[in-house]
Amino acid sequence: MDIRAWYLRTSKLALALAIIRSKPADKSSREYTEHLAALVSKQESKWRSKVEALEAEVLQLRQKLLLSRICSGSIKSGNLSSLLPAQEHGSSESTLTPMEDSGCDLSSEQRTESLELSPHFVESCTPPLFPLLPLVKRPGSAPENPLFSHMQFLQHLLGLKNLTESGSLKTDLTHFEKDFSIVSDSVCQLLDGLIAFYRNPKLPFSSFWTEAVGTLAKLTSDYNLSNYILKKCYKKLEEFEKTLLQVILGNNHINRFQVQHYISQSLVTLGSCSLLRKSIISLLLSEVNSFADDLGSISEVQASYDVTRYENIFSLFWVLEQLLQMETKDHTANIRHDDPEIKKFLQNHDETIFQLSDAFPLFTFYLWRLGILLNSAEIEIVENNSIP
Repeated sequence: MDIRAWYLRTSKLALALAIIRSKPADKSSREYTEHLAALVSKQESKWRSKVEALEAEVLQLRQKLLLSRICSGSIKSGNLSSLLPAQEHGSSESTLTPMEDSGCDLSSEQRTESLELSPHFVESCTPPLFPLLPLVKRPGSAPENPLFSHMQFLQHLLGLKNLTESGSLKTDLTHFEKDFSIVSDSVCQLLDGLIAFYRNPKLPFSSFWTEAVGTLAKLTSDYNLSNYILKKCYKKLEEFEKTLLQVILGNNHINRFQVQHYISQSLVTLGSCSLLRKSIISLLLSEVNSFADDLGSISEVQASYDVTRYENIFSLFWVLEQLLQMETKDHTANIRHDDPEIKKFLQNHDETIFQLSDAFPLFTFYLWRLGILLNSAEIEIVENNSIP
């Protein structure tokens, strides 16, 4: 017998004997063992919570340190607050109530406004001082969102990066690339929170969540930062995309359409990043192709179909149309017909429309529109590539 296995077996036997000898007279050995296990589990849970809190505190300190080092560069313009977008706690907790939205598209006035940094932050950007991020809880406000510090850090970083690229801030960010793991760590934390929220979204929506999705899209669109984010967070981004999709398709509540509007808009916002758009389009087309196959089978045998899924699929059509229109306008477009889902959609396009047009005219009408947009995106790519 292996020496380690022998020690493990001996230790288990010794533990069992100790439990039997120390158990109270009014409890059986099984009951006492379960009681001890519950105590250990409770203690372990407490320690795990403490470790998570300390890890979050360390990450926040690393965030502040990185911003402090970047801000220590010389600044041409003295009014940094007018250039660097940030967000105050009060605004992130504002909500989008059902009265504010009737299910129509969000106007620019309804979107979360960019907010300025506090004067304390601006003054402290002059080296060597740098303040804490303004996360002080205001009297009477809602409990602080634990993800707020991550989003604020990412917004500050984007603002500083924009300043360096415009020449207003004389700091070479390439000197800090070895510290950009902080960015991917912060994005992963933000994604975990977004996934947890969107799995069970409820009205009224806080504008924090829509703004967080917008921040993710901007970060992933950045040429330098995207390398760090996609390397570590790509799986989580995929999980987030799939979560949004499943919530749209699986929602069977009577008043689900307003929630679906917000979630659909989140998918469009993510797709505004060209690096994410291709995967989102492929993911949505996969569902459309699958549902078209199901309707084809149902139509042949005159069987009943899932009405809720049928209604929900039109939200995917809307998202796909928005993303394909972006693709047509985007000169860096990367949609190709060799993508398996796009290829399947286009190959079956005419046959599917012919087969389903009588039973499902509205569905086939949207299929026809998608076919036009996909072909337009491909033509635009060919034309752009042919320009010398």
